[in-house]
Amino acid sequence: MLLIEALANSGSYVLDAAAALDARVFVATHEDVYEGYPTALRDKIHGTVFTDLTDPDRALADLTAFAGTTGIDAVAGCWEFFTPLVAHLAHRLGLPGNDPLRAHACRNKADMAQALLAGRVPAPRTVSVHTAEEAAHALGRAGIPFPVVVKPAEQGGSWGVSVVDSPERLDSAVRLARSWPVAAPHGLPMDQRVVVQEYVPGPEFSLDTVAWRDKYFHLPLVEKHTTGGTFRAETGHTCPAALTPAGLDALRTAAEAALRALGIRNGVAHTELKTAPGRGPVVIEVGARLPGDHLVDVVRRASGIDEARAYLQAVLDEEPDVPEPRRGACAIRFLTPPRAGTFQGVTILGRHDALVGRHITTPAGTAVGDAHDNSARIGHLVFTALTPAQVNADAARALAHTRVEVS
Repeated sequence: MLLIEALANSGSYVLDAAAALDARVFVATHEDVYEGYPTALRDKIHGTVFTDLTDPDRALADLTAFAGTTGIDAVAGCWEFFTPLVAHLAHRLGLPGNDPLRAHACRNKADMAQALLAGRVPAPRTVSVHTAEEAAHALGRAGIPFPVVVKPAEQGGSWGVSVVDSPERLDSAVRLARSWPVAAPHGLPMDQRVVVQEYVPGPEFSLDTVAWRDKYFHLPLVEKHTTGGTFRAETGHTCPAALTPAGLDALRTAAEAALRALGIRNGVAHTELKTAPGRGPVVIEVGARLPGDHLVDVVRRASGIDEARAYLQAVLDEEPDVPEPRRGACAIRFLTPPRAGTFQGVTILGRHDALVGRHITTPAGTAVGDAHDNSARIGHLVFTALTPAQVNADAARALAHTRVEVS
């Protein structure tokens, strides 16, 4: 199996799933990026192939040649930015994958908005611009009122995303969205267009789906928790989301329409949706990849389903193993600093039986900033219980007794 870049939140989950399937994994990456791989990640890899992932034509040629001499049976990916390369390589090798002609829309939110519109998918009204002046004119022509959501055409982790409630704030929001012309660590150039969308109120969810031969295998729905105000960074997730069967069916129907519009037919998709009052499900965006935020672990703890394994089965052209979920719930909550300063540590007072995982990823003494996006996280806590209501209550109780110390 060829995995295009393993240095991602879901990389270790993919490699563990491959080992369980008795598959050897070769990883395509940059040589300098590979030098920064943690030892634990390197130990799970059978071999590497170095290429320039910022040059799609060269990477496609290099990896096609490597696959021909190595005998690759499947192509997979973890990074959203490289999902078009995954689709094109699978197509060239005659292996299961997504539609290469529509794959770019799975990494670019401006192109995605056009694909969803063409596919009659319920989605926010969207304009794509380069400047605040263009945004103001485009919003007026489209009849999109404030508030609006401003985001980069290509980026993730809530970076550069803001909710704007007036025309006067468009300029700073557009400049923020254009703050990342290059994606680290590969040096991949980013589309500098800015996506401006109507703000959709209502609760937010994510739905992961494994696609195999144009059939869809849905995993449990996940409730998303975010900050309010201008910056809407994720503060946590709960699986499964407490929703009626009719509400769940409506979200699944909307997600499937989005996957068809984007040509996702063999692989996995992470769909973010909202349920708008009086409007129903609205697809915010889709990633043709496994989710981040350790949701592979959260879903597995809640349901017993290993979606990384199911994803690899799909690209190996095997029917994905997605059984009915067992009864249970899991929540993850991200720890962020209360203010900018120097991180000193985390203190959790009392006993919390539902707390099954505590992961502090930022060393004491590190300078930290305000929690505007996911880069501000200093760690996370994981909880399990029998029901979503119980796990949410347990998480809230533990967080009320948790202190992130900043000097």
